[in-house]
Amino acid sequence: MIDIGLTKLALIGVVALVVIGPEKLPTVARMAGSLFGRAQRYINEVKSEVSREIELEELRKMQKDVREAASDIEQSFASTVADTKQSLHAAWDDGSAGVADNFRVEQLAQTLKAKSFRKKKLARTSAIPAWYKQQSGQKARVLSGAARVAKYRPAGQSKASGSFFS
Repeated sequence: MIDIGLTKLALIGVVALVVIGPEKLPTVARMAGSLFGRAQRYINEVKSEVSREIELEELRKMQKDVREAASDIEQSFASTVADTKQSLHAAWDDGSAGVADNFRVEQLAQTLKAKSFRKKKLARTSAIPAWYKQQSGQKARVLSGAARVAKYRPAGQSKASGSFFS
């Protein structure tokens, strides 16, 4: 801004006192101060508006860069997904015939195993009479855990008195 020292201000004050006179000098000084303050506020507003415009332009440029980067990432992701999908389809088409044959063979083997198990179970259960199983010590039926505890509990112990907390 303008460089005004103390001597220059004193000189301006003396000239204004001589030219304007002592009666009108306070009103002129008040008006000059208010105009000077108004000019400073206007200059500050212009500076802040210019700085806001510069920041806004930088933000727009940054937004444009971010959008470009996002679109690049989106395109690369889409191409990667498409390549992966294509390779999976190619692998599926190449190996699907062998997998189906293996599945059929395994299914046939399981069916044969189930049939032989049923034949063996039928032979075990029906071919030997129950009186022979009892004599030879084979189990005719299975006891649950609670039944075994009740069966083999010592004679001196009895069940709890019925109350949970006693």
